[in-house]
Amino acid sequence: MYTLLSGFYKYLTQKDEYCILILGLDNAGKTTYLEAAKTKFCKNYRGMNPSKITTTVGLNIGQIDIAGIRMSFWDLGGQQELQSLWDKYYSESHAVIYVVDSNDRVRMNESKEVFDRMISNEYLSGIPLLVLANKQDLPDCMGVREIKPVFQEAGHLIGRRDCLVMPVSALTGEGVDEGIKWLVESIKRNSIVRPPKTEDT
Repeated sequence: MYTLLSGFYKYLTQKDEYCILILGLDNAGKTTYLEAAKTKFCKNYRGMNPSKITTTVGLNIGQIDIAGIRMSFWDLGGQQELQSLWDKYYSESHAVIYVVDSNDRVRMNESKEVFDRMISNEYLSGIPLLVLANKQDLPDCMGVREIKPVFQEAGHLIGRRDCLVMPVSALTGEGVDEGIKWLVESIKRNSIVRPPKTEDT
């Protein structure tokens, strides 16, 4: 009887799990964004002090439960030597967040080239794409109007999918809510194409 009740409880409380990749060059603010998202959506979570966040070597993982689903974020290191490992995670992902350092004009072309290589992978075909123009809190950063055309050049690679380019400051948290909520709706719409994992709570 206990086993039956336990199984029924698990069935009622299980959540569909969706995996979201957080990609971009090193120092774009990927880990800071993940920390900001966890701070906003995870009750009683105390985010890491931004000054303590170091360059990701490998993988950071974070989870958010929202709107009846579980979002598992995989924050992958953006150094050139680590980018070759990204495609190992593509087939398992349900969406991509690509973080751009809006304050780094020198590396914008490099970021665009990395983006083009990433988005052309067949395993990412059709899944939602959120491009974040990060570091909007800095006075001389590039705005979305300046960044959007750079990445729209890859329109033929982006194809027909849910796609949004939006301003954000991972440091102050501005724009984090809107991006996560957009992802939730987009992922749910695309769940027929790429079904979720089923995760017991």
